[in-house]
Amino acid sequence: MMPAMSKVQASTIPSRARRDDDPETPFPRLLTVWADGRPVCVDHRLDGSECVVGRGDDAGLVINDSSVSRAHARIGFDGARWSVEDLGSRNGTYIDGRRLHGRMLGVNPRAIRLGDAVLLPLADLGGAITPPEVHDSRVLGVRLRRVWARIASLAGISPSLYFRGESGSGKELAARELHRGARPRGPFVAVNCAAIPESLAEALLFGARRGAFSGAVEASEGYLRAADGGVLFLDEIGELSLTLQSKLLRALETRSVVPVGDTRTYPVDLQLCVATHHDLRELVRAGRFREDLYYRLGRPMIELPPLRQRREDLPWLIVSVLAGLDRGLACDATVIEACTLRPWPGNVRELVTELRVAGQNAREAGRSSVTLTDLAADAGMALAPLPPATASVLPTPMSAAPSPGQRRQLAAHDAGLAARRAEIEAVLRSAGGNVSLTARQLGVHRTQLRRWLTHLEIDPAQYA
Repeated sequence: MMPAMSKVQASTIPSRARRDDDPETPFPRLLTVWADGRPVCVDHRLDGSECVVGRGDDAGLVINDSSVSRAHARIGFDGARWSVEDLGSRNGTYIDGRRLHGRMLGVNPRAIRLGDAVLLPLADLGGAITPPEVHDSRVLGVRLRRVWARIASLAGISPSLYFRGESGSGKELAARELHRGARPRGPFVAVNCAAIPESLAEALLFGARRGAFSGAVEASEGYLRAADGGVLFLDEIGELSLTLQSKLLRALETRSVVPVGDTRTYPVDLQLCVATHHDLRELVRAGRFREDLYYRLGRPMIELPPLRQRREDLPWLIVSVLAGLDRGLACDATVIEACTLRPWPGNVRELVTELRVAGQNAREAGRSSVTLTDLAADAGMALAPLPPATASVLPTPMSAAPSPGQRRQLAAHDAGLAARRAEIEAVLRSAGGNVSLTARQLGVHRTQLRRWLTHLEIDPAQYA
């Protein structure tokens, strides 16, 4: 769950060129997310022709920022690639953090900075983009609002929902949204299944009678009974043992629980919300998740978008986090630009941590504005290199079957490869198959990235 944040004033600058016909059809657009030192939302559709962007009244897209020249840049999209031309601006045009001199054709930029204004070129997001809803504890942009609307539509017709998303993507926040809509008067109980000790898991979930086992000095009701009348959120449900999965299925089917050491059944009426960063279908195929429980819990499934897929929310999140640390802290445009270019594998959780450190660095330096020097160079970047080659953990041809230690190494190796593949493919997709851009966003040299692509048999052309 994202920590509490301060209120942020929403701001929308109108765009004269905006068209509202067929609003749900995907179309290329320039989305201005930062101008005049604050988050903004300027949704400008492109109709196939190039657009002059600047501060002047005759510009196709007007940006009210003193650092932007009257006719700053010309930007266009031909249906496959972008073109960007600096028109002799005073403060420069930057593509993905690098200054542009003259004109660049056939590119897929992730961010364009004009002076101190930051724009996101988007080619595939349908529907109008409006300013995020900014509350004390959350920032909801257009993509999350769509997810929230889906949760609301399903809450009344399904006894359970399955959220899938990366670590830090807001699965518990989504579960609390379910609780607000489905059971406003009942309790909300959140459980991280990966943190439950295996020896106590049954008692913690279903309760225990006094004296049922050593240490049970008094009766306990368990998480399911504690959530009676409300919502039970089981995060990382795939970490439960197969035995507990069977007992959970029985409890859900009978709508009752039998505490450890007891013979009586206790009725429970709750809305269940489960989450995992894995694909439950893959866990079923691997024999780690019961097929019958999957059919009970695996639908409907709601995907939580990672932070790198909702970059338009970043300025609002950044300002909220910094305001929560010190309401007097401002933010430089280069920080906004850098954050939109990084993949943030830890999602909002990582962003909040890194920005708090950056804000504290600025305060200790006696500055009221966070600059790029305050943000760690590896903040939001990929973490570990590829695991060692498979040959290093495989037994030799003449050896016996792998030992338990070797099997654990092999499992860790396979998991590492899968995680690395998913990360590279996600960034490649967002970069339109551009290997150099993908390497920069991952924080590695493009030669190293090409080695990984070869090793993982990934073809960048598939993402162009």
